[in-house]
Amino acid sequence: MDSRYLRAFVAVADHGGISAAAQALGYAQSSVSAQLKRLEADLGVSVLVRAGTGAVLTEAGVRLLPHAREALELEELMRRAARGDRPRLRIGAQESLAHVWMPDVLAALEYGAAGTDAGADIELTMASRRALEQAFAAGGLDLVFQYDNGVRTLGPHAVVGHDRTVLVAGPGHPLARQELVTPEQMVRYDFLVAEPGCTSEMLVDRFGTDLLAGAQLAVIQGSLSALLRLTGHGHGVSLLPELAVARELREGELVELRLAERIRPVSIVAQWRPRLGPGDRTLRALLDVARRADPLPEVTRAARAS
Repeated sequence: MDSRYLRAFVAVADHGGISAAAQALGYAQSSVSAQLKRLEADLGVSVLVRAGTGAVLTEAGVRLLPHAREALELEELMRRAARGDRPRLRIGAQESLAHVWMPDVLAALEYGAAGTDAGADIELTMASRRALEQAFAAGGLDLVFQYDNGVRTLGPHAVVGHDRTVLVAGPGHPLARQELVTPEQMVRYDFLVAEPGCTSEMLVDRFGTDLLAGAQLAVIQGSLSALLRLTGHGHGVSLLPELAVARELREGELVELRLAERIRPVSIVAQWRPRLGPGDRTLRALLDVARRADPLPEVTRAARAS
């Protein structure tokens, strides 16, 4: 089957319509429509329902989509192998990991920490948890690093490290003058969160209850730096992994609030796609380097011992 037909089909599925798919592929809309008709003729079934505002997959199209993605990925692997290119590894990471921890891990891999034959062309995508999960499910990422917030991870995955979870505020915030902060005191103030649901789920996992129920939440999406600046200027408190605020704590732009109840460390979880071909060696090497860069190795050792 002509890969152009599959590429046009996947583009329509990803962009929601033939016009948007044609623009993304750089083709004329008539060309994409013709390719889709040839695909349906080859298969003997309709894969799309065309509408004035876009296109929707039929049941046959839904069944075809994951196989179409896999076929296109295999074609790319074959092309790279035939040209003698290095393997490609498309990595996604939450911003709180991508701007501090991930660059060190990738630099160590590039400089031979896992051996000189483990190199690859790395593409790093920094995005929100929801965007990463969508890109991974759509086949746009091979490996994703995220903080575990209690949501079950499906498919091949592993814990590669741990990080402290810290409650932070600006130096001038009223809670910064408290020796100990109780959960009840904490929720009296605005709570800044990076993603809806993520922090609440973290609190449920660590305290056994959603301490933010009824609290005033301010969602700062798309920019961790904006959230940190707002927190530093006294606009609220925030519960974040320590890696995300290490510099701000060191420079005094933020202060850590001492909670009366202990917060357990949060795991750093890697999830990857199976059957990466030549990229599998790089994947394994990268996971090994990530484990050696564990921010809290003592927690990992204790977890393995138990």
